[in-house]
Amino acid sequence: MQTFSELPLSPYTQERLASAGFRTPTPVQAAAIGPAIEGKDVLGTAQTGTGKTLAFLLPIVEHLLRHPGNGIAAMVLVPTRELAMQVAEDFEIPRGRKLGPAALVVGGMAEGAQIAALRRGARVAIATPGRLEDFLARGLVRLRDLKILVLDEADRMLDMGFLPSIRRIVAATPRERQTLCFSATMEASVAHLVNDYLRKPVRVALGSTLKPSENVRVRACEIAADRKPEVLGQLLAKESGRCLVFTRTRRGAERLAKRLNREGFSAERIHGDRTQAQRNSALAGFQEGRYRILVATDVAARGVHVDDVAHVINYDLPDVAENFIHRVGRTGRAGRMGVATTLFSREQRGDVRELERTLGLRMEPLAGEWDAAGTPSRGRQVAAGNEERRHASSECHSRSAAPNGSGEDLGRSTLVALPGEFLQARMQAGSGTD
Repeated sequence: MQTFSELPLSPYTQERLASAGFRTPTPVQAAAIGPAIEGKDVLGTAQTGTGKTLAFLLPIVEHLLRHPGNGIAAMVLVPTRELAMQVAEDFEIPRGRKLGPAALVVGGMAEGAQIAALRRGARVAIATPGRLEDFLARGLVRLRDLKILVLDEADRMLDMGFLPSIRRIVAATPRERQTLCFSATMEASVAHLVNDYLRKPVRVALGSTLKPSENVRVRACEIAADRKPEVLGQLLAKESGRCLVFTRTRRGAERLAKRLNREGFSAERIHGDRTQAQRNSALAGFQEGRYRILVATDVAARGVHVDDVAHVINYDLPDVAENFIHRVGRTGRAGRMGVATTLFSREQRGDVRELERTLGLRMEPLAGEWDAAGTPSRGRQVAAGNEERRHASSECHSRSAAPNGSGEDLGRSTLVALPGEFLQARMQAGSGTD
């Protein structure tokens, strides 16, 4: 499919997309939009950065244009405030003057404006489970007229413990509704959710959801803990574009951002202890170029679209393999190329091997300048610490993003069989918003 004009979209929506510069649908959009407009339930799994958001927003717009009325007609349930705000921003692309803005229903922000938006008659609500459940309990929102329910980043919502809230929210919606479920990964717990709430879903599965995009160079280097800040500084100094640096803890993000600023880098941080206003300001500054480096915990790994991130650096290893994919997915988006580098210590070798086995990938080597005393051996090198440089085996953990060619079975897909139609398409580079 070459253009959006080949999809069953109204002339109004076609015009809105063209005026915003959207001409070619991404594979997930091409595969999901048609069935969704026909009223079918859809289960979509695809790598992050492939345009899943427009894949469910455009069918919502088409429904609203064809069926004007009152009350909440479409609900998009997402795991985080940042993702809800991004989805609301993306909704502005196709809605135009014929449709009203979406109502945000999220925690961590003043509820007055959210209640006012609902009372003004918003027909689309974009919500996080906690705040929406609170509004339902207080009678501030009613879902009896709901026609379309979207579960976006369903696996992340379950990881965050929202399953009880999701079940109570769904119980407040009509049984006869359309459900669209989109996720970057698919776990067994999500399969149970799908079996309970989707009816004969059209399955849209694009590429591997447990591997980084082919547009991302994936690298790793073993270094001593006392050299991590030094090596990070060298990586950042060599990169002229925007860099996203991930830490495991909030305190670690604070310390690292302050250190980078002391060393002359322009850095900000985003994590769960910062207020919503501070998080918004950090993301806006990063997007607008006021800060070249954003230090983040996994709160920023999913659902936050920042244009042209050139380099993602895993300063700390993620807790789970899926978070590695979501971190790396912040670069190499919408057909662009990107780089992802992971730093780890000797003690973490087993964790990295397990990560590779789970994701079925190998990471490529870094250049050999990290330790002047080191000489690459078998394509690997160590950036040794102060006490171990003389004894370093000069072995840097480096792998290629292609599957291991040694014959070892590294792929351990957690994708489970689900009922319904199966629609398979090959991952291709394309434009779109996620």
